[in-house]
Amino acid sequence: MLDTLYIDEVEQADALLKPKRVEILRHLAEPTTCTQIGGVLGETPQAIYYHVKRLQAAGLVSLVDERRVRGIAEGIYQAVARSFWVSPACVGRLGPERAREEMLGLGYLLNLSEQMSQDLATLAMGPVTLPSFGIAGDIALSPEDGAAFVAELQRAFGEVLSKYGGGEGHTFRLALACYPHQP
Repeated sequence: MLDTLYIDEVEQADALLKPKRVEILRHLAEPTTCTQIGGVLGETPQAIYYHVKRLQAAGLVSLVDERRVRGIAEGIYQAVARSFWVSPACVGRLGPERAREEMLGLGYLLNLSEQMSQDLATLAMGPVTLPSFGIAGDIALSPEDGAAFVAELQRAFGEVLSKYGGGEGHTFRLALACYPHQP
């Protein structure tokens, strides 16, 4: 089972993004039959089977085993990944490109987060041999400290990039974002 499946095809997103199918997919974290899911959800096995087959055709569920029940082969299905990320590319960009050069705008952060989602999902779909890590924390800034904070952060980030950028070895992407957070 993959850790993450990055969905960047409209057909896959269409198969996934139905409330009943999402509910069924949650029950397929472990190998399960349509009869078992139907029992939990109060649905007929045939109704569950219809949705499972749509998920399977889209590559989101796989048949992992079969067993004979009263002379009939019953499929045992499982989700192909622990999580599913739907790419913004499924809809595509509407309107003009967001401004990348405006570091204080949300457009730049949205572009950055979309690129990070795509990069991370691609890494999660294959064997990862290089280390990765994340750091996050909350800060509180008074309005008069905002400009000094941004200047200090830009200087420190620039120093790290200058020190470790452009050398030999494995390439890593380093991203830093600051946005309002309401805990």
